Amino acid sequence: MLPNTGKLAGCTLFITGASRGIGKAIALKAAKDGANIVIAAKTAEPHPTLPGTIYTAAEEIEAAGGKALPCVVNVREEQQIINAVEKAVKTFGGIDILVNNASAISLTGTLETATKKVNLMMDVNVRGTYLTSKACLPHLRKSKNPHILNLSPPMNLNPVWFKNHCAYTISKYGMSMCVLGMAEEFRGEVAVNALWPKTAIHTAAMDMLGGAGIEKQCRKTDILADAAYCILTKPKTFTGNFIIDEVLLREEGVKDFDVYAIAPGHPLMPDFFLDVEIDTTAVKQERYGAAQEEKKLSGSQQEGADGAKVKTEPAAAEPSGPVAETFRVIQGAMTEEYVRSTQGVFQFELSGDGGGTWYIDLKTKGGSAGFGKPPVTADVVMSMSSADFVKMFTGKLKPTLAFMSGKLRIKGNMAVAIKLEKMLSQLNSKL
Repeated sequence: MLPNTGKLAGCTLFITGASRGIGKAIALKAAKDGANIVIAAKTAEPHPTLPGTIYTAAEEIEAAGGKALPCVVNVREEQQIINAVEKAVKTFGGIDILVNNASAISLTGTLETATKKVNLMMDVNVRGTYLTSKACLPHLRKSKNPHILNLSPPMNLNPVWFKNHCAYTISKYGMSMCVLGMAEEFRGEVAVNALWPKTAIHTAAMDMLGGAGIEKQCRKTDILADAAYCILTKPKTFTGNFIIDEVLLREEGVKDFDVYAIAPGHPLMPDFFLDVEIDTTAVKQERYGAAQEEKKLSGSQQEGADGAKVKTEPAAAEPSGPVAETFRVIQGAMTEEYVRSTQGVFQFELSGDGGGTWYIDLKTKGGSAGFGKPPVTADVVMSMSSADFVKMFTGKLKPTLAFMSGKLRIKGNMAVAIKLEKMLSQLNSKL
């Protein structure tokens, strides 16, 4: 963990989306120095499923040693941004730091993304960041060491980051473009930088995207809070940078990263938009036993009762091999409980050996799985290679990791798709 230095004492931070998650973690780190925090977020009343409001966050900030000003701000509403900025200046005498953290996400393909979701992501991520920066800049220019920090990624134009969730990627890169432009426009006056995590961070949004158990593959929000603190205490000449949390903290001398892990020692899921990290992490998670598993599955039908090798003829209509064997095991493991708790029909379009169209029906009474199209319309269509499919169903590749690394493409009902990870955790012992 990075120790506090007291450098943010008396500074005023305007943080969007600070009622929970990453925004609140950055606020609490600054509060330990005795900073003033403007909590610019939407949640004034308790949310049915998400923790915290601007008022509970304010209590935590005050308890940590800071001063808090909770403001109801939906960054889609320009007047609410302007009102909160004016209130901040009136209360604390100015603004020294802006953290553009508020963000909206929908990991859906072009045809599956409703227009209102496109509008939400563009309005919150790009337009909200731009308008909040615009409202704060006249006050930031008067500060001794002003900073704007956007929670956005380096702009990686590898098509893999666009093909599965084009609208989301455009919106996050829009935030990064604000860094690129404003850092140059206000060079010498205001530092403007971007911060992005190397690995997935455990937040309410990640729980929603990844389902139960996903937190073991994540780090705590503390790592981003420490990295942000490090950036915001640097001079304003440090500008125009796209910073990865772990890379920066290593440069600052941090050696123990287990303190940031939810489950120390567990493989970590890389975050979006980072190519190299994905390859190395995927290798880490899949290296052990994946090849052996495929050999085991393909050979499992090839021994007779006396142990002698026998040649088995595949069914005419159904491919043989690891994929077919996996589906036979899934069919044998079906229970009424799986059907009742999942209520979804999955269609798999697999390429490579044993590929073709396969399905798992966990909606119709009793459930079924096999080769061909499902007996009823699929809720979710998943496309991937047959090798990755086998890895996914034998616990060697997490569905969320497969999706984030572009190995798995999902069309249809994302809420049903998320249930697959839960189902796999129950099936893995039998596969």
